[in-house]
Amino acid sequence: METEKLFADKADLYAVARPMYPQALFDFISSITNGRDRAWDCASGNGQAAVGLVKSFSKVYASDISHEQIANAFQSPNIEYSVQAAENTNYMDHQFDLVNVAQALHWFDYEKYWDEVSRVLNPRGVFVAYSYIWPAVNNAVDDVVEQSLKKIIEPYWASNNRIVWDGYKTVDFPFKRLATPDIDLTNQWDLHQFVDYLHTWSATRRCMEEIGDDFFNAAKENLTKVWGDPNTKMTIKNPLTIIAGNAW
Repeated sequence: METEKLFADKADLYAVARPMYPQALFDFISSITNGRDRAWDCASGNGQAAVGLVKSFSKVYASDISHEQIANAFQSPNIEYSVQAAENTNYMDHQFDLVNVAQALHWFDYEKYWDEVSRVLNPRGVFVAYSYIWPAVNNAVDDVVEQSLKKIIEPYWASNNRIVWDGYKTVDFPFKRLATPDIDLTNQWDLHQFVDYLHTWSATRRCMEEIGDDFFNAAKENLTKVWGDPNTKMTIKNPLTIIAGNAW
């Protein structure tokens, strides 16, 4: 499945089921940027990060390769969405104070992408990327997710996802690294919201295409047994991996 098609599939579900980023993350990003005029949210998806960035920057330019993702994006008068590949945009040279990548750095062609970032980032600009992987709820729920879902879909993950699992340690980062804080992505979700989130995993969808959705329905049944009342809200935590740097 090509990257564009992968993220076009279930774009509407992605918009409502993917977790939103905490204010602490955007406070950190604001603290390391010298200018707060224009930011590029690269591979923005539905704009989950763009709507947080727009509180600190006068204008956020949000791009994504998927028409469907942009069509389902969160709207704001100070966010300008466009459909563009990360490695080749129509932005001006040295246009941005910040280049931001949320949950997408592992999908790029780095040989081309870093050149594009260097071209559009102003000389005092900052690059930041962040990602999250496995959610933690409690021992019972986590065990069901592991046994009923993760083990089944494991062969269906793209090799790119392993870059995230390794905490971006294998990425040849061309900028001077900045210290980053430990921040958790925390959401209060009921069972329906949690299941929708698991459905957005690319390996879940690939596995469904290959073998059908019986495995996913069985996982939902097993989750219901340990969750209790499906309307009960539980705390879901995803630790963030954050890398940041500048060229000066």
